[in-house]
Amino acid sequence: MKLATCNDGSRDGQLLVVARDLATAHYATGIAHRMQQALDDWNFIAPQLQDLYEALNQGKARHAFPFDTAQCLAPLPRAYQRLAGLQSADAPTARQRASDALMGARHPLRAPAGVAELDLGAGLAVITGDVPPGATPEQGQDAIRLLTLANMPGPGADAADGMDMAAALGPVAVTPDELGAAWRGARVQLTLSVAVNGRGLGLIEAGQMRWSFGDLVASAARLRPLAAGTIVESGAIGNAGGVRGFVSLAHKRQAEQAQEGQPRTPWLRAGDTVRIEMKDAGGQSVFGAIEQIVEMP
Repeated sequence: MKLATCNDGSRDGQLLVVARDLATAHYATGIAHRMQQALDDWNFIAPQLQDLYEALNQGKARHAFPFDTAQCLAPLPRAYQRLAGLQSADAPTARQRASDALMGARHPLRAPAGVAELDLGAGLAVITGDVPPGATPEQGQDAIRLLTLANMPGPGADAADGMDMAAALGPVAVTPDELGAAWRGARVQLTLSVAVNGRGLGLIEAGQMRWSFGDLVASAARLRPLAAGTIVESGAIGNAGGVRGFVSLAHKRQAEQAQEGQPRTPWLRAGDTVRIEMKDAGGQSVFGAIEQIVEMP
């Protein structure tokens, strides 16, 4: 099924069930008011949400309305924990990141004060249920409740490297079964499309993640439990040699430096638009799109 969080003026928004084609939605109010509530009692609440989802897809949900991604917050606007995977590491690694204010898919991408060079970081993220300490990768995969898109931005300048900026999540989060055959090995076997100002930056095969989401969740839970509502991001997914492009400007600039002696691609500037999307084999958007306009201080 597909879920989203509507901006109703509250801190955590209101949970929506979204149709498979992203055309319509229905408030989940009678089942759960917030996404975290559903995650906390998933085994009881998820089947009820699934029933509503099936009714919505069949056109039988009485109070359905047109779905508008511009009205969405992040599926989980604030999380107990957010961890970023590191695909280039020699072992599965997930590093702590800020999770108290996650951006929606249409939220402006604002550079922090003092940052003149800004980068994007396209990827995927999972939202887990409870995960026991010492979990295996198989247990980590079993704990995945939802998947969504992620933009993990950061400063472009090396001097500001390590600054922890807020991430943006896709407008819609989906259960793994919704992906069908595209969910294999705890990886999404689909193409991640990344563009800046309408020009393609990358068409990345997400299934080429070095470390699967099962690996990353298990790594995060190696010494301690994870609470339901933990977000684990893929980190930068790279295809061999950058043949299909890049998930960030930094990676493209590094390739240009190696090939041409200097980078020529500029960092993000005020007014630039970043778009991240993933479509299924039939060309249907899976999560909706992240589309953010850059704002500089």
